[in-house]
Amino acid sequence: MPLTPEQQAEIDALRASPQPTLRTIAPGLEQHLYTAYDVLDHGFIRVIDYMGDDNAICQAARVSYGKGTKQVSQNEGLIRYLMRHWHSTPFEMCEIKLHVKLPVFVARQWIRHRTANVNEYSARYSILDREFYIPEPDQLAAQSTANAQGRGDVLEGAEAARVLEILKSDSARAYDHYEEMLAQDDQKGLARELARMNLPANVYTQWYWKVDLHNLFHFLRLRADSHAQYEIRVYAEAICKLVADWVPFAYSAFEDYRMGGVTLSSKAIECLRRMLQGEEVTQETSGMSKGEWREFEGVIG
Repeated sequence: MPLTPEQQAEIDALRASPQPTLRTIAPGLEQHLYTAYDVLDHGFIRVIDYMGDDNAICQAARVSYGKGTKQVSQNEGLIRYLMRHWHSTPFEMCEIKLHVKLPVFVARQWIRHRTANVNEYSARYSILDREFYIPEPDQLAAQSTANAQGRGDVLEGAEAARVLEILKSDSARAYDHYEEMLAQDDQKGLARELARMNLPANVYTQWYWKVDLHNLFHFLRLRADSHAQYEIRVYAEAICKLVADWVPFAYSAFEDYRMGGVTLSSKAIECLRRMLQGEEVTQETSGMSKGEWREFEGVIG
């Protein structure tokens, strides 16, 4: 169960008592406020609060008051210009706060992005729920032979069943021991801050994560990429859907220039010029390493 009864009651109460405001709102994101969207088997993402919209980005870039006389098409063009030329500070004028429930091992990957404000559920004060991430069978993959940090072929048959059984039984056993070690009724037991250390990395945690749009785009560029680990990628993809409704012009520019675009080195650009002039260019004559040339070929098809 992703949401606790208490969390659902809080959401229901907030939705039942909307407040008037003079601040700018983003209608596309308003429809998502507080709603929990399921991710993985027990996780979720929900928007708690936000600040700014596409107009706020343009306002900051122009350092002006209000919308002025600028047309919507001019705002979209400005945002695309800012994205194209890596002018990041106007995007920092927008912020979003998310409530995320995720496995600990995903959280440890996520926290490497040190450009957000984070407050995590504390297992020093509270008892973690008996909830563990158990992969779907199609996500049980062997180690890649070509990529030291990636997956290879999906496990099948008896091997897949064996791995699933190990994951489930080890998780259950660790939590049983966690409960046994905790203080129970009048028994002293082990302190919560110590008992938690025996829990596996697939146990679920929760946090509030607040980030500005510029740094959020950097997170999404890396984590929504097809090469990112599946378990963090599905969270990034869920966030992408929210951002597309929040700042549609900025997200469209992000998709075009960051997710769908590439950065070429000066050597790669020179090779393209030579090719357009009809010259045959090879890796040996390009000045690139084999790895660079392979990536360049992947870009030009």
